[in-house]
Amino acid sequence: MATLKQLPALVVLERIPVPVLAIAQDGALVFANSAFSDMVGRAPDDVLSLKFEEIFHLPLTAESAVSIVQSLANEVVELAHRDGSSVRALMSRSALIRADDDIALATFQDLTEQLWLDER
Repeated sequence: MATLKQLPALVVLERIPVPVLAIAQDGALVFANSAFSDMVGRAPDDVLSLKFEEIFHLPLTAESAVSIVQSLANEVVELAHRDGSSVRALMSRSALIRADDDIALATFQDLTEQLWLDER
């Protein structure tokens, strides 16, 4: 337990083998672990240079990015892969759920291949 208490949150998030993405209210992508970067075919720094609307294939809206992520909890979303294709992934509910949280932190399960096979 002592070891876990000493680990910084960013180290833990990076080491999790599940894609993780943190998004600010204004749509800035503020954290992406290697698993998320790999899923969308980009280097981690490239992911962080993007805005919400550049990675999520969603209709434009006036809502904050955090509100949109919260409204899409536990749904399949389409993400933009670097090669121009779409990655379809089940997005979790944000781990940060207080009303005053200014970022959303979600995990993703890549369903692209499974959904492609199911559609055949």
